[in-house]
Amino acid sequence: MRVLIVEDETAAYENLCHILAGIDPGIVVAENTESVTQTVDWLQNHPSPDLILMDIQLSDGSAFEIFQHVQVETPIIFTTAYDSYAIEAFKQQSVDYLLKPIKGEELKRALVKLGKWTRTEVVQYLDRLAQLAPAVRYAERMLLPVREKLIPVNLRDVAYFYVTGKQGSVCLTDGTVYPYTRALEQTLQSLDPAHFFRANKQFIVARDSIREIVIWFDSRLLVTLAVEAPERIYISKNRAVEFKEWMA
Repeated sequence: MRVLIVEDETAAYENLCHILAGIDPGIVVAENTESVTQTVDWLQNHPSPDLILMDIQLSDGSAFEIFQHVQVETPIIFTTAYDSYAIEAFKQQSVDYLLKPIKGEELKRALVKLGKWTRTEVVQYLDRLAQLAPAVRYAERMLLPVREKLIPVNLRDVAYFYVTGKQGSVCLTDGTVYPYTRALEQTLQSLDPAHFFRANKQFIVARDSIREIVIWFDSRLLVTLAVEAPERIYISKNRAVEFKEWMA
């Protein structure tokens, strides 16, 4: 069995690999993609795997967006850390999903269940998944709490979001910096991926604020913005191609 793992958290990916090896050493992990863009590209350019293990919230948006760009012909088991509206949709459609942290026995039961499905059931199941793909609408403005005030900000005026530890900030294109405490994972869900990119664990950057990109010695990318940032912004080697495609 060839399995595609769609997961942007290294620890979660490694945990899935460990569990799969324990269930059946013959299971081969074909690839690990970390975003909607990477997954669509991989599915368009490789033979279909036998199974996809797919996180719902990826680095550049919802996994459901994948079905808007490519026809998926492979059974999918969703994995998620969020018991949200999507889970209710899965229950209604009898789609298998697993809540993180994934446990070996739960994944094994899901594999056994999928193994009993006929091809017709798989096709019907994938048709239902495609219907769950939402009409995506992204936020245009946000309110930033600053002391006793709420500051309205147009997202087109944001240069970057920055979070490290329990502290963070949002910087506007005019250099104004406001405190920011929301997790980047939550922030990314509301942002238009055409304009914002999750550069790394600390930064979400706006396309129009990027002034220069330097290829670093270890194949990372060093991104310089039009405004000053609290630390250097690096794009990892694994995400460099995705970032360049996004910029282009």
